Amino acid sequence: MKIEHFALNVPEPLALVQWYVAHLGLSVQSSMDSPPYMHFLMDDSGQVMVEVYRRTDADILDFNELNPLTVHLAFVSDDPSADKERLLNAGATEISDDVLADGSRLVMLKDPWGVALQLCKRAVPKIV
Repeated sequence: MKIEHFALNVPEPLALVQWYVAHLGLSVQSSMDSPPYMHFLMDDSGQVMVEVYRRTDADILDFNELNPLTVHLAFVSDDPSADKERLLNAGATEISDDVLADGSRLVMLKDPWGVALQLCKRAVPKIV
């Protein structure tokens, strides 16, 4: 099996989509202009998508209240310091910035809607 997408039910999908495209480098693969405003966002590998929408027939999590270890989107970052600074300037908030024993660096942020984003620079990459 291969992962196609991970879906998030969010309160403001159109604003979140704009932010993710502008600041995370995702691209819109398909979209709906009317409720539930479903959008599929592709990463630059062309292999993984995030789906966002606002479905009123399902719970919308309060991402600001969730511990980022409960759910987060992790992105490979060649330069976590620069990416962190850029995202903070765009409205993200910092949760943690850790260097693991093996030298990997993991930066945890929350986007402006509270969705946790992790920037990963692994000492030994998990994705090649």
